[in-house]
Amino acid sequence: MQDPELTVATAPQSDSTEGAVAAAAAPPASLQRPTRSLFAYPITGPLFALIVIFVVFSLTTSTFMNAGNISLIAQQSVVIGTLALGQTLIILVSGIDLADGAIMVLGTVVAGSIASHGNAVLAIALGFVACIVVASINGLVIARFRLPPFIATLGMFTIIAAAARLYSQSRSFPVTSDLLSVLGSGPEFGTVAMTYGTMLWVALTLVLAYALNETPWGVRVYAIGNSPIAARLNGVNVTRVVFSVYALAGVFYAFAAWQALGRTPIADPTGYQIANLDSITAVVIGGTSLFGGRGGVAGTFIGTLIVVALKNGLTQAGIDSLYQQIATGALVMLAVGADQYLGRGHRA
Repeated sequence: MQDPELTVATAPQSDSTEGAVAAAAAPPASLQRPTRSLFAYPITGPLFALIVIFVVFSLTTSTFMNAGNISLIAQQSVVIGTLALGQTLIILVSGIDLADGAIMVLGTVVAGSIASHGNAVLAIALGFVACIVVASINGLVIARFRLPPFIATLGMFTIIAAAARLYSQSRSFPVTSDLLSVLGSGPEFGTVAMTYGTMLWVALTLVLAYALNETPWGVRVYAIGNSPIAARLNGVNVTRVVFSVYALAGVFYAFAAWQALGRTPIADPTGYQIANLDSITAVVIGGTSLFGGRGGVAGTFIGTLIVVALKNGLTQAGIDSLYQQIATGALVMLAVGADQYLGRGHRA
């Protein structure tokens, strides 16, 4: 998969405006030096970390590399991985979404409650509408009214978490519809299960990678992340693009809600309480810069696998869950430190 930064910097542009935008989004000159060329690819570090994790746990445990366990890692990754795709878009424009997990849970509750009355198609549709509308409201207050993304989404997280409980009256809804739970099933090859949710996660990653790498909209997303002022001066409608990013993220949250119903066949308003933190962790570990304009969904895909594989391997090694949290937190700090060193410290 192409690196988004290199694509932005080298893709031919149809007019002078997009050419200027691409120039604004190009990687810093210091990262183009031969001695640092390896680090011009944000995916390099995460890929190396994932390989190390697989090697270490394959040597220290007897079951980590079993086909069934690899399949389990993929299945455990789909919900957070799909959430993280939307989070990646937002972080690329220098934003952040603390409400993504709550929005997803609201989608599951809406779909589960409607399906309990027997109309599964309407349930899925309204679940999607709920996620997209709330995410779009985030985009509106951030892009149009210029509220800081951290504050806006923190407030929305609080509102939506309470609204989901009020809507459901703090009740859970068992998922009995085949349509709602279909993404948790799929063909089996011996001990290996390939769920439709996993296939969907891979497909969504490829589609979003294409949109970011090969379309003018993707060029503008990276340009805004690098410098919204420069992008605006070069004719980019920053308000419109940022709004579209949050609205599109809502689509990914809706798919994640559908996947969650397949993974755990119950719509629980108190579920996935730290999904927002897990999605941010996957994005950051995957090499996407919290400062915006650097990274992409290929890294996020690998970052999600890192988070899940690390927890899986530590569990098999008999490590307490509290130490697992410490290891994950240390990995996040290391990733952010590397981002500051490579992404900011050398942009002079």
